[in-house]
Amino acid sequence: MPKLSVCIEMFWTNLPFDERIRRVAAAGYSAYEFWGWRAKGLDAMRAATAETGLVVAGFAIDPGFALTTPGNEEGMTQAAIDAAAVAHSLNCKTLIVTTGNEIAGESYEITRRRVVRKLKAMGRVAADAGLRLCLEPLNPFVDHKYYWLTTMAQAGDIVEEVDSPGLGILYDLYHQQITEGKLIDNLHRHIQQIGHIHTAGVPGRHELLGGENDYAALFRAIDASGYNGYVGLEFRPTMGEAAALAQTRKLL
Repeated sequence: MPKLSVCIEMFWTNLPFDERIRRVAAAGYSAYEFWGWRAKGLDAMRAATAETGLVVAGFAIDPGFALTTPGNEEGMTQAAIDAAAVAHSLNCKTLIVTTGNEIAGESYEITRRRVVRKLKAMGRVAADAGLRLCLEPLNPFVDHKYYWLTTMAQAGDIVEEVDSPGLGILYDLYHQQITEGKLIDNLHRHIQQIGHIHTAGVPGRHELLGGENDYAALFRAIDASGYNGYVGLEFRPTMGEAAALAQTRKLL
């Protein structure tokens, strides 16, 4: 049975983050995740996490979308150091990292070399801290126009070259269905590199039932693969948060 994590960025968006954590626990879930860690009220989040006993399944390095940016190598290494400190304070083992957009007039390979250089340094920080960065491909068609890293093959190639226990892939089943499909095939092909998984319905990025992705079959495939990390629920509920989370639990 996949271990599910609720992305509190997309649930109860009118509430403070510490209250969202309590709502996750009240819904019967054991883990949550979020995006960037700055301006979140971390002290209140730590208190709510301790109070509920929830696991922090992951959060994003801040700044995000900055690996493709020229000239910020030291800044991104420091971002990994800062995020690692926050992760230890939350007892979290997974950090999410996004690449950013294409650089106008620059070839894919030039950008790739820059991204690899940064990830080698950031991966060393993560490995030394006992953490794992998870590099996320996104779809450039609906949500992230001009985003640079779009396929699992590209992400797998970068992870292979960096060759660090501190770097893996975030496999987003919503984004990759839009970009390339082959969800179960890519799961099997990259299972040794996958450190985190995201889910949402296609199209719309809403509940898991009723769209193109057969999440009952995908959850069975995840179980069969031996993956033991978290599967994040990163969707916008349309039926109310409690009903959407109850519906998702039935898929298990």
